[in-house]
Amino acid sequence: MADEEIEQATNLAVTLGWAVLAGAVAFVAVVVLSKVVRSVARRNATVRVAALRLRKPAHATFVVLAMWIAVWSTANRSDPWFPVLEHVVVVSLILSSAWMVGTVAVVAEDRALRRVGDRLNGLHARRLRTQIVVVRRLTVGLVAVLAGAAVLFTFPEARAASASLLASAGVLSVVAALAAQSSLGNVFAGLQIAFGDALRVGDVVVVEGEWGRVEDITLAYVVVGIWDERKLILPCTYFTTTPYENWTRRSSEVLGTVEVDVDFRVPVEAMRAELERVVRGSRLWDGRTVGLQVTAAVSGVVRARALVSAADSSALWDLRCLVREGLVTWLQREAPDALPRTRWEGAPGPAGQVTAGGAAG
Repeated sequence: MADEEIEQATNLAVTLGWAVLAGAVAFVAVVVLSKVVRSVARRNATVRVAALRLRKPAHATFVVLAMWIAVWSTANRSDPWFPVLEHVVVVSLILSSAWMVGTVAVVAEDRALRRVGDRLNGLHARRLRTQIVVVRRLTVGLVAVLAGAAVLFTFPEARAASASLLASAGVLSVVAALAAQSSLGNVFAGLQIAFGDALRVGDVVVVEGEWGRVEDITLAYVVVGIWDERKLILPCTYFTTTPYENWTRRSSEVLGTVEVDVDFRVPVEAMRAELERVVRGSRLWDGRTVGLQVTAAVSGVVRARALVSAADSSALWDLRCLVREGLVTWLQREAPDALPRTRWEGAPGPAGQVTAGGAAG
């Protein structure tokens, strides 16, 4: 009995020695290969970055793979320690391979993001970026789930439990469907947003009465950055079930208005000329539209509406503020008689006398 235990211990020591040696050789080989790739691709930033990011998962994967081959080649499979050692190596190989596959997917998708980075203001580029971001998260999540399932199924207890779950799938499927309804709904809504082209990263939207820009789209929620730097977090299902404004659906170019109430004595043509002078002298204007119209003349005032255009909503906001400030300054300086006034007429007294009257500004 003692001789058998000594033999088993010796076999274990020999197997571990070969496994460590194989892992060390694989580690050195990956280090040398990584240096060769980086030196050859010195002028290729993409390959250099990919080699740098894949270095650690490649080390782990190839070292574990070499150790697994060494264990299978040198171990005595009848020894009682062999199933335990084999299980540890197999689980390590599954996890390291998942790490490797996930990193490869992320590197490839980052490369695609960089390719559209220079055209990020374009609608096509924003749509591609949204789809790439969602696909990357879906890929990483899928790899993690598959790796976790593969690890669990290496345990006999987990396989037995899964068989019993399948046997009772009638009741459990209903419970699971009810429990996962909200989460799965968000996932499908996220995919619909990514590939439906209704909403993209970088779009300007109005949701819940707030104006903001879409900063991130995940499989569960959408992050909208509000103009005052707050973040509005909304589930993906919100954008598939609730109407919202998208100011950059087809183009980022937008129109905006500025309304000013003035007196009836306002020189409209001079005010229109001042509007054009202010707008044409600003870099915020995109050169498409500028005009002034009188849209109302009631309650003692004239309402002048200035219509201007800009390349995007951010520039439009600044341009509207500039136009408003310019017109107010012009009214104060050049046309003070056009400032809004309140007029009233006095009622005649008992003897036909006027008790109050005139105009006040």
